[in-house]
Amino acid sequence: MWNKPTEKQLARLPAMYSTENIDVKDKVIQMHFFLGGSDWYATEYSPEKELFFGFVILNGDMLNAEWGYFSLAELCEVKANGVIEVDRDIPWIPCPARNLLKICEAQGWKA
Repeated sequence: MWNKPTEKQLARLPAMYSTENIDVKDKVIQMHFFLGGSDWYATEYSPEKELFFGFVILNGDMLNAEWGYFSLAELCEVKANGVIEVDRDIPWIPCPARNLLKICEAQGWKA
């Protein structure tokens, strides 16, 4: 993975399940990872399990995009054409899911 987050950066994310009482539209997307037409938006993180909770869009498929869990280890293993790795969006500014056009489109929300 390019620009893999450090343990210190990951420690700043809300703990797993700590935002479960927040409506998904209001969940803050803390980190964004991408590769081609795929996006992983992280809202929570478990350092023990190296697991994120967030929203995933694979290959631009908005119909099957969903909220769920994805692992840091698996993100680190994903490669396109055997060489291009997942990257972390360095200038990412945390924002609510409702502010992201791709998530709004996939969820059928009005932006």
